Amino acid sequence: MLRINSYLWVQIMNFMKQNTDTESLTKSEVEILRILWELGPATVRMVNDEINKSRDVKYTSTLKLMQIMLEKGILKRDDSQMKHVYSPVEEEQKTKKSLLSNFINNFYGGSASKLVMQLTGKEISDKKELDEIKQILKNLEEEK
Repeated sequence: MLRINSYLWVQIMNFMKQNTDTESLTKSEVEILRILWELGPATVRMVNDEINKSRDVKYTSTLKLMQIMLEKGILKRDDSQMKHVYSPVEEEQKTKKSLLSNFINNFYGGSASKLVMQLTGKEISDKKELDEIKQILKNLEEEK
């Protein structure tokens, strides 16, 4: 799988921290979305349990962040049951496409090729990664 170099990753994380609209998410918001995309609709407890597999976060912190995400329109909540169940408003691919588009516009002047050059510059560690990139490009050509 293609690895992102550490400098580029820091740029992405800083960009996400600086923006709070639904197209630019914080690292913690992305973590919650990733969990919800993986689990499907879930309670705060379920999300918090998943987060706690990798780091210690209090239930109330997860609850507050999910409430903020609800207010921002990132999540929706089903109040019909005793336990509130949350789910993302947007599909995973649509959210990722929007985030990536904003990132490319802000850091690379809208040029996806400049981003690809940055990603692949000196970071391709083996032939398998190079073959994956070639296959992606081949698939894109066949679609056009």
